[in-house]
Amino acid sequence: MQSWGANRRPQLAVVDDPETHPMTLDIDAIHKALANPVRREILGWLREPYAHFGDQELPLDYGVCAGKINEHCGLSQSTVSAHLAALQCAGLVTSKRVGQWVFFKRNEAVIQAFLEHMNTQF
Repeated sequence: MQSWGANRRPQLAVVDDPETHPMTLDIDAIHKALANPVRREILGWLREPYAHFGDQELPLDYGVCAGKINEHCGLSQSTVSAHLAALQCAGLVTSKRVGQWVFFKRNEAVIQAFLEHMNTQF
């Protein structure tokens, strides 16, 4: 089901967890986030965190620490932070704060729903 937000951006309602509430995909935000090669690369690393971030001290079940992603990118902290924020705003990653650290994981439900949407639309 496709619905249009107040600002006329295409959105797609998808049931994330029937026990809670449906999530809404912001198709434009996802396209915008995926348009940047660094963001696509970050998503690729997060797909296989043990292969790329195996030296992280805390378990990768928490996700990958923003600092480790920053080290892997080789870009400034503010640039990596902006990329992670764009991915999070699009719903492609989730974050969890543990103490002073923020950990990121891929949001597989959103990614799968977006892929299904793209396969049915085009």
